[in-house]
Amino acid sequence: MRRARVTYDGAFHHGMNRGYEGRPIFEGDQAKHVFLELLEKSVRLSQTRVLAYCIMDNHYHLVLENTHGRMSEFFKRLNGEYGTYYRQSHGGKGYVFQNRYKSTLIQDDSYLVLSIAYVLNNPVKARLVKDFREYPWSSASLYYSDKPLGGVDTGFVEELFETRDRINESVRSAIGIEQLPTVKTEMGMIIGGQDFIRVAIRKADRRTGRQSMERKRKRDMYFDPVGKILMEFEQKHGIRLDRLDYGTLHGKRLRSELLVHLKERSGLTYSRIARLDYFADLSINSLGSLYHRFRKK
Repeated sequence: MRRARVTYDGAFHHGMNRGYEGRPIFEGDQAKHVFLELLEKSVRLSQTRVLAYCIMDNHYHLVLENTHGRMSEFFKRLNGEYGTYYRQSHGGKGYVFQNRYKSTLIQDDSYLVLSIAYVLNNPVKARLVKDFREYPWSSASLYYSDKPLGGVDTGFVEELFETRDRINESVRSAIGIEQLPTVKTEMGMIIGGQDFIRVAIRKADRRTGRQSMERKRKRDMYFDPVGKILMEFEQKHGIRLDRLDYGTLHGKRLRSELLVHLKERSGLTYSRIARLDYFADLSINSLGSLYHRFRKK
């Protein structure tokens, strides 16, 4: 009898699976390409939020959210469709993956940062590359860039780490970590501390409630079009953004306020905001610092 997994709607997890008996089921670029295509498809169909991935020759790692409680559906589709592809291309009718999948609940943002860093550091630990950003089969190169997103919620990760430097530092500091810090519960493993066990089980048992409804409302929040925000901002302050002098204190303050509006009302990531003419002279790292400084004020 399968043990129930400790999870709840909106919970973050480190998920992974490996080839049956440790076999290299992702050997070669073509296999990894297919898996990435299926990952994007599974994200789209199950509306699951993936934050990071890394595909090695005989296993894969994911950091994801149990969005709308559909994590099981996501993994079933992903593993099932890749298993079908693998059997068709290699022959045979047996198992492709060692297990249905493993998922470990992540306690909070600090452990979420550690989990993402651990996943992205896998190729360095395996001595495949010296710099984690050089590995082509992980999400490392997607953050703070214009590359295709590959089914990854890069905006969430960019906000979590705030700057590119912090991602780099976090991954490099994870080099010596052999395993993520986990504690065992009656419902599975948790990445976190002993104190979180009761909280996690209580959340897993809660099927309704104010907290879950607030999460759902936040996920389904409607974002305003960028053009609408810019027009309303100009009308509110009686200005033309293309004529504003951003070298003055007044111009800098207005631009900081506009940045907050674009982040919170349109849902734009820093990389997308940086493409707007009004922010063209600022780096993505600077945008993150500017946003948080203005929000504190």
